[in-house]
Amino acid sequence: MKTLTLTLLLLVLVAATALAVPPGKTLVFDKSPMGAVTFDGTIHNEAAKSCAKCHNKDTFPSMKKGTVTITMDQIYAGKLCGICHNGKLAFDAKSNCGRCHKK
Repeated sequence: MKTLTLTLLLLVLVAATALAVPPGKTLVFDKSPMGAVTFDGTIHNEAAKSCAKCHNKDTFPSMKKGTVTITMDQIYAGKLCGICHNGKLAFDAKSNCGRCHKK
């Protein structure tokens, strides 16, 4: 019984972290001098259709804020957020600063 309880608890914890920013939640990145960026879980979960689209070893391997340093140079080079925000899959980050950055 103890093993079953521990297994169920572990499954609940894993499931809770499976969606780093679930629908209805937001994550704010406030270190940019351009203004804070608010990541909307609803919009991104609907667009991605899968956590693994972004959370994988090459993009965002950990689902914990602050584990990946995000720079605009990386985004403009088509990495991290720039994988989708390239003007084809989602709005182009390069010419739409104010869509993400808010002062």
